Amino acid sequence: MNSKKSRRNFIKKSSVFGAGVFVVPRNVLGGAGYTAPSDQLNLAAIGSGGKGISDIYNSSVNGRERVVSLCDVDFSGSASNSVKRFPKATLYSDFRKMLDNEKDIDAVTISTPDHVHGSAAVYAMERDKHVYVQKPITHNIREARLLTTLARKQKVVTQMGNQGGSNPLLKMVQNWVDSGKVGKISEVKVWTNRPVWPQGVKMSAPNASLKPDSLDWNLWLGPASEKPYTPNLHPFNWRGWWEYGTGALGDVGCHLIDIPFRTLGLKYPKDAECSVGSVFTKMWNPDYLPEGCPPSSLITLNFDSTKKNDSPIQLTWTDGGIRPPHPDIIPPNSDIGGPGSGNGVLMIGEKGIISTNINDSSPLTPKLYLYNGETEFGPEKEEMPEPEYGHQRKWVDACKAGFNSKEHLDLTSSFDYAGPMTETVLMGNLAIRSYMLRKENTSGGFDFFARKKLLWDGDNMRITNLEEANQFVTRKYRSGWEI
Repeated sequence: MNSKKSRRNFIKKSSVFGAGVFVVPRNVLGGAGYTAPSDQLNLAAIGSGGKGISDIYNSSVNGRERVVSLCDVDFSGSASNSVKRFPKATLYSDFRKMLDNEKDIDAVTISTPDHVHGSAAVYAMERDKHVYVQKPITHNIREARLLTTLARKQKVVTQMGNQGGSNPLLKMVQNWVDSGKVGKISEVKVWTNRPVWPQGVKMSAPNASLKPDSLDWNLWLGPASEKPYTPNLHPFNWRGWWEYGTGALGDVGCHLIDIPFRTLGLKYPKDAECSVGSVFTKMWNPDYLPEGCPPSSLITLNFDSTKKNDSPIQLTWTDGGIRPPHPDIIPPNSDIGGPGSGNGVLMIGEKGIISTNINDSSPLTPKLYLYNGETEFGPEKEEMPEPEYGHQRKWVDACKAGFNSKEHLDLTSSFDYAGPMTETVLMGNLAIRSYMLRKENTSGGFDFFARKKLLWDGDNMRITNLEEANQFVTRKYRSGWEI
């Protein structure tokens, strides 16, 4: 039996009886808080800077687990903080070499730009590694379905990094829905003040002479198309460009849409439509920049009734700081959603409205307003006894317990849940990108032929009334990066 399997088998046993002899657990021999090396999970990070700093640190559970390797395309930036924290970890720029060389890795955190999530997760899961992947788990819908299926096939434990899914206050919202306090819910309104990065503008021109020596640009590109180094993308501003990011929806959609998706038991939407904000730098001619996300958007998704809510549901999403009207039932001087009404969710039912903030590590501030005058509020400040509601730690515990264990089934964002939810979030981006499709007409102008409601066959991942829109279900992969 190899060391990895023997370690995993030992982890599942708190004590061993044999031949009348009681073997004392190693944590007792080592004292309170001690975890024997054979009981530790061997962890690695793919993307060690930015959000990856807290992802790998929280997964280590204050040193309870062993971080053996770190991967990043540029260790001169924020990733250097992870190197200082885990000085014994081996360093790699290519996650493929790391996973091929470091045979004892049990589980990896993946906190790269969105366009690399799918490639890194597939490579890791194919090698029987448990994975924790930042939201959204993938750059496109096909990849999300692939990861969901592959996790079951490989029997690995997975978790998406929408940590608010582990917030215990969600149970309050769930109870309001399940108990019928607001009655049937027919409308959900979700909004955000993102983007907070450059968006709706022209991308900087490539300039290879400006590439930092510390950055492996080829590996940063990963599955994206070949192009010279382009400034102002790494390490954060990639979010507003379709080759690499998924816009405001990908940034916080998996936090905000998670709340109604989870509490209402939503599945794939039936359809999607959108409109987007325009920028005019020339009279009567809106800028046409289909390679980038728009400055603002309105997305409408329609869902069938569910076991939790016996009514069809229309969900609208707005970004760019555009928020829904203030409901009369909520006092006019009160925020809707979170502080300053910058981000939030309203679930509108027959008997009242549920209002919540963004579901990341911000206070959820759940509030119930009923038309009979009753109200019920959650706390304005939350107690968080462990970082990010223990979202990473619970994943690590589930990795130790094994696939289909109670710990695994109790995870709030394993890919069985996070995959379909991510697909729903990314449907909004499919609608936006389709909205920008155009064909030249006989008069020399352009017809935007896809500005219509798109009918979605979720089971088969297809738009049924506009074939051209299906190109956005997946992406073109650079040679050698296909999945």
